[in-house]
Amino acid sequence: MQDIQLPITPPGKSKRLRQVFAILGSLLVSIGFAVYVAQAGLPGSFVALAAMIGLPVLYATLAYPQFGVVTVLIFAYLLFAIIRMDLPFPAGTLMDGFQIILILSFFIAQRNKPNWRDLKGPVSMMILVWVGYNIFEVVNPSAASKLSWVYTIRSVALVMLCYFVFLYSIRTKQLIRLILKIWLFLSVVAALYALKQEFIGFSSAEDAWLHSDPSIAELLFIDGHWRRFSIFSDPVAFSYNMVISTLLSVALITGPTKQWKKIVLAGCAFLFVWAMLYSGTRGAYVLLPVSLALLAVLKFNRKVLGFAIVAAFGIAIAVFIPTSNPTLYRFQTAFRPSEDASFNLRKANQKKIQPYILSHPFGGGLGATGAWGQRFAPHSLLADFPPDSGYVRVAVELGWVGLILFCMLVFLILRQGIINYFHIRDPELKTYCLAMLLIVFALNIGNYPQEAIVQYPSSMYFLLAAALIVITGQLDKSKE
Repeated sequence: MQDIQLPITPPGKSKRLRQVFAILGSLLVSIGFAVYVAQAGLPGSFVALAAMIGLPVLYATLAYPQFGVVTVLIFAYLLFAIIRMDLPFPAGTLMDGFQIILILSFFIAQRNKPNWRDLKGPVSMMILVWVGYNIFEVVNPSAASKLSWVYTIRSVALVMLCYFVFLYSIRTKQLIRLILKIWLFLSVVAALYALKQEFIGFSSAEDAWLHSDPSIAELLFIDGHWRRFSIFSDPVAFSYNMVISTLLSVALITGPTKQWKKIVLAGCAFLFVWAMLYSGTRGAYVLLPVSLALLAVLKFNRKVLGFAIVAAFGIAIAVFIPTSNPTLYRFQTAFRPSEDASFNLRKANQKKIQPYILSHPFGGGLGATGAWGQRFAPHSLLADFPPDSGYVRVAVELGWVGLILFCMLVFLILRQGIINYFHIRDPELKTYCLAMLLIVFALNIGNYPQEAIVQYPSSMYFLLAAALIVITGQLDKSKE
Protein backbone atom coordinates (compact mmCIF):
# COMPACT_ATOMS: atom_id res chain seq x y z
CA MET A 1 0.00 0.00 0.00
CA GLN A 2 1.51 3.28 -1.06
CA ASP A 3 1.70 6.22 1.33
CA ILE A 4 -0.44 9.17 0.33
CA GLN A 5 1.66 12.36 0.11
CA LEU A 6 0.09 15.78 0.39
CA PRO A 7 1.10 18.21 -2.34
CA ILE A 8 3.88 20.50 -1.18
CA THR A 9 3.43 24.17 -1.97
CA PRO A 10 6.57 25.61 -3.54
CA PRO A 11 8.36 28.09 -1.21
CA GLY A 12 7.95 30.96 -3.65
CA LYS A 13 4.25 30.32 -4.02
CA SER A 14 3.80 30.07 -0.22
CA LYS A 15 5.49 33.42 0.25
CA ARG A 16 3.26 35.01 -2.38
CA LEU A 17 0.16 33.60 -0.66
CA ARG A 18 1.22 35.12 2.69
CA GLN A 19 1.77 38.46 1.00
CA VAL A 20 -1.69 38.30 -0.63
CA PHE A 21 -3.36 37.44 2.70
CA ALA A 22 -1.44 40.24 4.48
CA ILE A 23 -2.52 42.76 1.85
CA LEU A 24 -6.13 41.58 1.97
CA GLY A 25 -6.13 41.68 5.78
CA SER A 26 -4.69 45.20 5.84
CA LEU A 27 -7.25 46.28 3.23
CA LEU A 28 -10.14 44.88 5.27
CA VAL A 29 -8.89 46.54 8.47
CA SER A 30 -8.48 49.88 6.63
CA ILE A 31 -11.98 49.65 5.19
CA GLY A 32 -13.35 48.79 8.64
CA PHE A 33 -11.64 51.82 10.21
CA ALA A 34 -12.84 54.06 7.37
CA VAL A 35 -16.45 52.93 7.81
CA TYR A 36 -16.20 53.38 11.59
CA VAL A 37 -14.80 56.91 11.27
CA ALA A 38 -17.43 57.83 8.67
CA GLN A 39 -20.18 56.70 11.02
CA ALA A 40 -18.72 58.08 14.27
CA GLY A 41 -17.41 61.39 12.95
CA LEU A 42 -14.47 63.35 14.43
CA PRO A 43 -14.62 61.75 17.92
CA GLY A 44 -14.56 58.36 16.24
CA SER A 45 -11.43 59.27 14.31
CA PHE A 46 -9.63 60.03 17.57
CA VAL A 47 -10.79 56.69 19.01
CA ALA A 48 -9.60 54.87 15.90
CA LEU A 49 -6.26 56.67 15.96
CA ALA A 50 -5.88 55.94 19.68
CA ALA A 51 -6.58 52.25 19.03
CA MET A 52 -4.07 52.08 16.17
CA ILE A 53 -1.37 53.64 18.33
CA GLY A 54 -2.45 52.43 21.76
CA LEU A 55 -2.73 48.70 21.09
CA PRO A 56 0.86 48.31 19.77
CA VAL A 57 2.14 50.49 22.64
CA LEU A 58 0.18 48.36 25.12
CA TYR A 59 1.70 45.16 23.75
CA ALA A 60 5.22 46.62 23.66
CA THR A 61 4.91 47.85 27.27
CA LEU A 62 3.75 44.46 28.55
CA ALA A 63 6.34 42.55 26.53
CA TYR A 64 9.26 44.95 26.93
CA PRO A 65 9.24 46.94 30.22
CA GLN A 66 12.25 49.00 29.05
CA PHE A 67 10.11 50.39 26.23
CA GLY A 68 7.41 51.21 28.77
CA VAL A 69 9.90 53.05 30.99
CA VAL A 70 11.09 55.29 28.14
CA THR A 71 7.51 55.91 26.98
CA VAL A 72 6.17 56.86 30.42
CA LEU A 73 9.06 59.30 30.95
CA ILE A 74 8.34 61.01 27.63
CA PHE A 75 4.60 61.02 28.33
CA ALA A 76 5.14 62.58 31.79
CA TYR A 77 7.25 65.35 30.27
CA LEU A 78 4.73 66.19 27.55
CA LEU A 79 1.55 65.58 29.58
CA PHE A 80 0.45 69.20 30.03
CA ALA A 81 1.32 70.13 26.47
CA ILE A 82 -1.06 67.35 25.40
CA ILE A 83 -3.73 68.51 27.86
CA ARG A 84 -3.60 72.06 26.44
CA MET A 85 -4.38 70.67 22.98
CA ASP A 86 -7.89 70.07 24.32
CA LEU A 87 -8.15 66.63 22.72
CA PRO A 88 -11.34 64.62 23.29
CA PHE A 89 -9.81 62.22 25.84
CA PRO A 90 -8.59 62.66 29.43
CA ALA A 91 -4.80 62.71 29.17
CA GLY A 92 -4.39 62.59 32.97
CA THR A 93 -6.47 59.42 33.25
CA LEU A 94 -4.53 57.97 30.32
CA MET A 95 -1.32 58.66 32.25
CA ASP A 96 -2.70 56.80 35.28
CA GLY A 97 -3.72 53.89 33.07
CA PHE A 98 -0.30 53.74 31.46
CA GLN A 99 1.37 53.58 34.86
CA ILE A 100 -0.93 50.72 35.87
CA ILE A 101 0.06 48.85 32.70
CA LEU A 102 3.73 49.54 33.44
CA ILE A 103 3.38 48.18 36.98
CA LEU A 104 1.50 45.16 35.61
CA SER A 105 4.34 44.53 33.15
CA PHE A 106 6.74 44.63 36.10
CA PHE A 107 4.86 41.81 37.87
CA ILE A 108 4.64 39.81 34.65
CA ALA A 109 8.40 40.19 34.19
CA GLN A 110 8.98 39.15 37.80
CA ARG A 111 6.93 36.01 37.22
CA ASN A 112 9.00 35.05 34.18
CA LYS A 113 12.33 36.19 35.56
CA PRO A 114 12.12 36.81 39.32
CA ASN A 115 14.69 39.16 40.82
CA TRP A 116 13.52 40.43 44.20
CA ARG A 117 17.04 40.67 45.63
CA ASP A 118 17.91 43.86 43.76
CA LEU A 119 14.63 45.45 44.87
CA LYS A 120 15.57 45.26 48.52
CA GLY A 121 17.34 48.02 50.41
CA PRO A 122 16.62 50.91 52.77
CA VAL A 123 15.24 53.20 50.07
CA SER A 124 12.91 50.51 48.71
CA MET A 125 11.66 49.61 52.18
CA MET A 126 11.04 53.26 53.04
CA ILE A 127 9.08 53.82 49.82
CA LEU A 128 6.85 50.86 50.70
CA VAL A 129 6.34 52.32 54.19
CA TRP A 130 5.47 55.71 52.66
CA VAL A 131 2.95 54.19 50.22
CA GLY A 132 1.46 52.12 53.05
CA TYR A 133 1.09 55.18 55.26
CA ASN A 134 -0.70 57.08 52.49
CA ILE A 135 -3.08 54.13 52.05
CA PHE A 136 -3.64 54.06 55.81
CA GLU A 137 -4.84 57.67 55.61
CA VAL A 138 -8.19 56.40 54.30
CA VAL A 139 -9.22 55.75 57.92
CA ASN A 140 -7.97 59.11 59.22
CA PRO A 141 -10.77 60.35 61.52
CA SER A 142 -9.80 63.99 60.92
CA ALA A 143 -10.30 63.76 57.15
CA ALA A 144 -13.19 65.91 55.94
CA SER A 145 -13.75 63.84 52.79
CA LYS A 146 -12.94 60.29 51.67
CA LEU A 147 -13.26 61.30 48.02
CA SER A 148 -10.26 63.60 48.37
CA TRP A 149 -8.25 60.55 49.41
CA VAL A 150 -9.59 58.51 46.47
CA TYR A 151 -8.55 61.12 43.91
CA THR A 152 -5.14 61.76 45.51
CA ILE A 153 -3.95 58.25 46.40
CA ARG A 154 -3.87 57.09 42.79
CA SER A 155 -1.26 59.69 41.87
CA VAL A 156 0.75 59.12 45.06
CA ALA A 157 0.75 55.31 44.99
CA LEU A 158 1.12 54.83 41.23
CA VAL A 159 3.98 57.29 40.88
CA MET A 160 5.85 55.90 43.90
CA LEU A 161 5.49 52.31 42.70
CA CYS A 162 7.12 53.30 39.41
CA TYR A 163 10.36 53.45 41.42
CA PHE A 164 10.37 49.64 41.51
CA VAL A 165 9.68 49.47 37.77
CA PHE A 166 12.70 51.69 37.13
CA LEU A 167 14.82 49.66 39.54
CA TYR A 168 13.95 46.38 37.83
CA SER A 169 13.94 47.48 34.19
CA ILE A 170 17.01 49.75 33.94
CA ARG A 171 19.88 47.26 34.06
CA THR A 172 22.42 48.54 31.51
CA LYS A 173 24.51 51.64 30.96
CA GLN A 174 23.18 51.80 27.41
CA LEU A 175 19.61 52.30 28.64
CA ILE A 176 20.75 54.94 31.16
CA ARG A 177 22.51 56.81 28.33
CA LEU A 178 19.35 56.65 26.20
CA ILE A 179 17.17 57.96 29.05
CA LEU A 180 19.52 60.86 29.78
CA LYS A 181 19.75 61.81 26.08
CA ILE A 182 15.95 61.86 25.83
CA TRP A 183 15.79 63.88 29.06
CA LEU A 184 18.18 66.52 27.69
CA PHE A 185 16.44 66.62 24.31
CA LEU A 186 13.03 67.21 25.90
CA SER A 187 14.56 69.90 28.13
CA VAL A 188 16.01 71.68 25.09
CA VAL A 189 12.56 71.60 23.47
CA ALA A 190 10.98 73.00 26.65
CA ALA A 191 13.59 75.77 26.97
CA LEU A 192 13.24 76.81 23.32
CA TYR A 193 9.45 76.89 23.65
CA ALA A 194 9.74 79.16 26.70
CA LEU A 195 11.94 81.52 24.70
CA LYS A 196 9.31 81.41 21.96
CA GLN A 197 6.70 82.46 24.54
CA GLU A 198 8.95 85.30 25.69
CA PHE A 199 10.03 86.76 22.35
CA ILE A 200 7.16 85.76 20.03
CA GLY A 201 4.24 85.35 22.38
CA PHE A 202 1.74 82.81 23.68
CA SER A 203 -0.39 80.65 21.42
CA SER A 204 -4.12 81.41 21.17
CA ALA A 205 -4.94 78.44 23.43
CA GLU A 206 -2.40 79.57 26.03
CA ASP A 207 -3.65 83.16 25.88
CA ALA A 208 -7.24 81.96 26.36
CA TRP A 209 -6.18 79.92 29.40
CA LEU A 210 -4.28 82.85 30.94
CA HIS A 211 -7.40 85.05 30.74
CA SER A 212 -9.90 82.33 31.70
CA ASP A 213 -9.60 82.98 35.44
CA PRO A 214 -8.55 86.18 37.30
CA SER A 215 -6.63 84.08 39.85
CA ILE A 216 -4.27 82.90 37.07
CA ALA A 217 -3.32 86.48 36.26
CA GLU A 218 -2.71 87.19 39.96
CA LEU A 219 -0.09 84.43 40.02
CA LEU A 220 1.47 84.76 36.58
CA PHE A 221 1.27 88.49 35.73
CA ILE A 222 3.98 90.16 37.84
CA ASP A 223 5.19 93.75 37.42
CA GLY A 224 3.60 94.05 33.97
CA HIS A 225 5.21 90.86 32.70
CA TRP A 226 3.80 87.35 32.17
CA ARG A 227 5.75 84.54 33.75
CA ARG A 228 6.65 81.83 31.21
CA PHE A 229 5.71 78.19 31.77
CA SER A 230 6.73 76.51 28.47
CA ILE A 231 5.05 73.10 28.02
CA PHE A 232 4.50 72.56 31.75
CA SER A 233 1.58 73.11 34.10
CA ASP A 234 2.93 76.33 35.63
CA PRO A 235 6.11 78.45 35.93
CA VAL A 236 7.24 76.61 39.08
CA ALA A 237 7.23 73.20 37.37
CA PHE A 238 8.99 74.71 34.36
CA SER A 239 11.72 76.47 36.33
CA TYR A 240 12.47 73.47 38.57
CA ASN A 241 12.80 71.22 35.53
CA MET A 242 15.23 73.69 33.99
CA VAL A 243 17.26 73.65 37.21
CA ILE A 244 17.59 69.86 37.35
CA SER A 245 18.38 69.72 33.61
CA THR A 246 21.13 72.29 34.19
CA LEU A 247 22.53 70.19 37.04
CA LEU A 248 22.41 67.10 34.83
CA SER A 249 24.38 68.91 32.13
CA VAL A 250 26.98 70.27 34.57
CA ALA A 251 27.46 66.88 36.24
CA LEU A 252 27.94 65.15 32.87
CA ILE A 253 30.56 67.77 31.93
CA THR A 254 32.64 66.71 34.93
CA GLY A 255 32.61 63.05 33.80
CA PRO A 256 34.54 61.08 31.17
CA THR A 257 32.96 62.89 28.21
CA LYS A 258 34.46 63.88 24.86
CA GLN A 259 35.37 67.52 24.45
CA TRP A 260 32.75 68.31 21.82
CA LYS A 261 30.06 66.76 24.03
CA LYS A 262 31.17 68.94 26.93
CA ILE A 263 30.77 72.02 24.72
CA VAL A 264 27.25 70.89 23.75
CA LEU A 265 26.37 70.23 27.40
CA ALA A 266 27.69 73.67 28.40
CA GLY A 267 25.50 75.23 25.71
CA CYS A 268 22.50 73.27 27.02
CA ALA A 269 23.17 74.45 30.58
CA PHE A 270 23.33 78.07 29.41
CA LEU A 271 20.08 77.64 27.45
CA PHE A 272 18.30 76.12 30.47
CA VAL A 273 19.39 78.90 32.83
CA TRP A 274 18.45 81.59 30.30
CA ALA A 275 14.97 80.15 29.81
CA MET A 276 14.51 79.59 33.55
CA LEU A 277 14.94 83.30 34.28
CA TYR A 278 11.69 84.08 32.42
CA SER A 279 9.72 81.79 34.75
CA GLY A 280 9.91 84.39 37.52
CA THR A 281 10.25 81.64 40.15
CA ARG A 282 12.45 82.94 42.96
CA GLY A 283 12.82 79.53 44.61
CA ALA A 284 14.43 78.10 41.48
CA TYR A 285 17.02 80.87 41.31
CA VAL A 286 18.50 79.85 44.65
CA LEU A 287 18.70 76.14 43.85
CA LEU A 288 21.54 76.38 41.34
CA PRO A 289 24.18 77.99 43.59
CA VAL A 290 23.19 75.78 46.53
CA SER A 291 23.43 72.61 44.42
CA LEU A 292 26.69 73.70 42.81
CA ALA A 293 28.10 74.17 46.32
CA LEU A 294 27.29 70.50 47.01
CA LEU A 295 29.00 69.59 43.72
CA ALA A 296 32.12 71.45 44.83
CA VAL A 297 32.14 69.55 48.13
CA LEU A 298 31.59 66.10 46.60
CA LYS A 299 33.97 66.51 43.66
CA PHE A 300 36.63 68.63 45.26
CA ASN A 301 39.53 69.30 42.91
CA ARG A 302 41.32 72.26 41.36
CA LYS A 303 39.08 72.52 38.28
CA VAL A 304 35.83 72.26 40.22
CA LEU A 305 37.08 74.73 42.83
CA GLY A 306 38.00 77.21 40.08
CA PHE A 307 34.60 76.78 38.42
CA ALA A 308 32.87 77.28 41.79
CA ILE A 309 34.78 80.51 42.44
CA VAL A 310 33.98 81.89 38.98
CA ALA A 311 30.31 80.89 39.33
CA ALA A 312 30.06 82.45 42.78
CA PHE A 313 31.62 85.67 41.50
CA GLY A 314 29.20 85.77 38.56
CA ILE A 315 26.18 85.19 40.79
CA ALA A 316 27.35 87.89 43.21
CA ILE A 317 27.56 90.40 40.32
CA ALA A 318 24.08 89.42 39.12
CA VAL A 319 22.64 89.80 42.63
CA PHE A 320 24.11 93.20 43.49
CA ILE A 321 24.32 94.99 40.14
CA PRO A 322 21.83 97.90 39.86
CA THR A 323 19.14 97.17 37.28
CA SER A 324 15.77 98.28 35.96
CA ASN A 325 15.14 94.99 34.17
CA PRO A 326 12.13 93.28 35.88
CA THR A 327 13.44 89.75 35.19
CA LEU A 328 16.87 90.46 36.68
CA TYR A 329 15.34 92.39 39.59
CA ARG A 330 13.12 89.42 40.46
CA PHE A 331 16.22 87.21 40.35
CA GLN A 332 17.96 89.55 42.81
CA THR A 333 15.05 89.54 45.28
CA ALA A 334 15.34 85.74 45.54
CA PHE A 335 18.53 86.32 47.54
CA ARG A 336 16.86 88.94 49.75
CA PRO A 337 13.76 87.07 51.01
CA SER A 338 12.99 89.62 53.72
CA GLU A 339 12.11 92.09 50.95
CA ASP A 340 9.76 89.61 49.26
CA ALA A 341 6.11 90.13 50.25
CA SER A 342 5.06 86.66 49.03
CA PHE A 343 7.79 85.00 51.11
CA ASN A 344 6.67 86.88 54.22
CA LEU A 345 3.05 85.88 53.53
CA ARG A 346 4.09 82.22 53.33
CA LYS A 347 5.89 82.52 56.66
CA ALA A 348 2.78 84.02 58.26
CA ASN A 349 0.54 81.26 56.88
CA GLN A 350 2.91 78.56 58.12
CA LYS A 351 2.98 80.15 61.57
CA LYS A 352 -0.82 80.11 61.73
CA ILE A 353 -1.10 76.44 60.78
CA GLN A 354 1.54 75.19 63.25
CA PRO A 355 -0.94 74.58 66.12
CA TYR A 356 -3.12 72.48 63.80
CA ILE A 357 -0.12 70.36 62.74
CA LEU A 358 0.98 69.79 66.34
CA SER A 359 -2.53 68.76 67.44
CA HIS A 360 -3.13 66.41 64.47
CA PRO A 361 -0.36 63.77 64.31
CA PHE A 362 -1.93 62.14 61.22
CA GLY A 363 -2.98 65.41 59.58
CA GLY A 364 -6.24 66.46 58.01
CA GLY A 365 -6.29 63.72 55.38
CA LEU A 366 -4.71 63.10 52.02
CA GLY A 367 -5.96 65.66 49.48
CA ALA A 368 -7.40 67.96 52.17
CA THR A 369 -5.75 71.05 50.64
CA GLY A 370 -5.70 72.33 47.09
CA ALA A 371 -8.12 71.51 44.28
CA TRP A 372 -9.49 68.25 45.74
CA GLY A 373 -10.08 69.81 49.16
CA GLN A 374 -11.97 72.73 47.58
CA ARG A 375 -14.01 70.35 45.45
CA PHE A 376 -15.00 67.70 48.00
CA ALA A 377 -14.80 69.58 51.32
CA PRO A 378 -15.14 73.29 50.44
CA HIS A 379 -16.17 74.33 53.96
CA SER A 380 -13.36 72.54 55.80
CA LEU A 381 -10.55 74.33 57.60
CA LEU A 382 -7.87 73.19 55.15
CA ALA A 383 -9.75 73.63 51.86
CA ASP A 384 -8.63 77.24 51.37
CA PHE A 385 -5.23 76.90 53.07
CA PRO A 386 -2.41 77.54 50.57
CA PRO A 387 0.47 75.23 51.58
CA ASP A 388 2.92 76.84 49.11
CA SER A 389 5.44 74.21 50.21
CA GLY A 390 5.78 70.49 49.68
CA TYR A 391 6.87 69.96 53.27
CA VAL A 392 4.03 72.07 54.65
CA ARG A 393 1.50 70.15 52.53
CA VAL A 394 2.81 66.85 53.91
CA ALA A 395 2.65 68.18 57.48
CA VAL A 396 -0.90 69.52 57.04
CA GLU A 397 -2.39 66.55 55.18
CA LEU A 398 -0.41 63.68 56.73
CA GLY A 399 0.55 65.17 60.09
CA TRP A 400 3.89 65.39 61.81
CA VAL A 401 4.10 61.58 61.67
CA GLY A 402 3.89 61.74 57.88
CA LEU A 403 6.42 64.58 57.80
CA ILE A 404 8.90 62.47 59.79
CA LEU A 405 8.43 59.53 57.40
CA PHE A 406 8.88 61.76 54.35
CA CYS A 407 12.06 63.32 55.79
CA MET A 408 13.39 59.81 56.52
CA LEU A 409 12.76 58.84 52.89
CA VAL A 410 14.63 61.90 51.62
CA PHE A 411 17.49 61.27 54.06
CA LEU A 412 17.86 57.63 52.97
CA ILE A 413 17.94 58.57 49.27
CA LEU A 414 20.60 61.25 49.82
CA ARG A 415 22.58 58.96 52.13
CA GLN A 416 22.52 56.16 49.54
CA GLY A 417 23.61 58.63 46.87
CA ILE A 418 26.60 59.88 48.86
CA ILE A 419 27.68 56.32 49.80
CA ASN A 420 27.37 55.07 46.22
CA TYR A 421 29.19 58.08 44.80
CA PHE A 422 32.28 57.46 46.92
CA HIS A 423 32.20 53.66 46.40
CA ILE A 424 31.54 53.43 42.66
CA ARG A 425 34.72 52.86 40.64
CA ASP A 426 33.37 53.07 37.10
CA PRO A 427 33.85 56.74 36.07
CA GLU A 428 30.72 56.80 33.89
CA LEU A 429 28.45 55.29 36.55
CA LYS A 430 30.03 57.58 39.15
CA THR A 431 29.08 60.60 37.02
CA TYR A 432 25.49 59.39 36.63
CA CYS A 433 25.23 58.86 40.39
CA LEU A 434 26.56 62.37 41.03
CA ALA A 435 24.04 63.89 38.62
CA MET A 436 21.10 62.09 40.24
CA LEU A 437 22.31 63.00 43.73
CA LEU A 438 22.44 66.70 42.79
CA ILE A 439 18.95 66.48 41.26
CA VAL A 440 17.41 64.83 44.35
CA PHE A 441 19.16 67.37 46.57
CA ALA A 442 17.93 70.35 44.50
CA LEU A 443 14.33 69.13 44.33
CA ASN A 444 14.19 68.62 48.08
CA ILE A 445 15.66 72.04 48.82
CA GLY A 446 13.14 73.49 46.38
CA ASN A 447 10.35 71.54 48.06
CA TYR A 448 10.40 73.98 50.97
CA PRO A 449 9.52 77.28 49.21
CA GLN A 450 7.37 75.53 46.56
CA GLU A 451 5.75 72.15 45.88
CA ALA A 452 8.62 70.73 43.85
CA ILE A 453 7.79 67.03 43.49
CA VAL A 454 4.00 66.96 43.30
CA GLN A 455 3.36 67.77 39.63
CA TYR A 456 4.41 65.93 36.47
CA PRO A 457 7.07 65.54 35.27
CA SER A 458 9.04 66.40 38.44
CA SER A 459 7.37 63.67 40.51
CA MET A 460 8.29 61.00 37.95
CA TYR A 461 11.84 62.24 37.38
CA PHE A 462 12.48 62.54 41.12
CA LEU A 463 11.80 58.81 41.48
CA LEU A 464 13.85 58.09 38.37
CA ALA A 465 16.78 59.91 39.96
CA ALA A 466 16.31 57.99 43.23
CA ALA A 467 16.21 54.70 41.33
CA LEU A 468 19.31 55.55 39.26
CA ILE A 469 21.25 56.28 42.45
CA VAL A 470 20.63 52.68 43.53
CA ILE A 471 21.02 51.22 40.03
CA THR A 472 24.45 52.78 39.44
CA GLY A 473 25.71 51.20 42.66
CA GLN A 474 24.30 47.80 41.71
CA LEU A 475 25.76 47.93 38.18
CA ASP A 476 29.19 48.84 39.53
CA LYS A 477 29.09 45.95 42.00
CA SER A 478 28.03 43.48 39.31
CA LYS A 479 30.87 44.72 37.10
CA GLU A 480 33.38 44.03 39.86
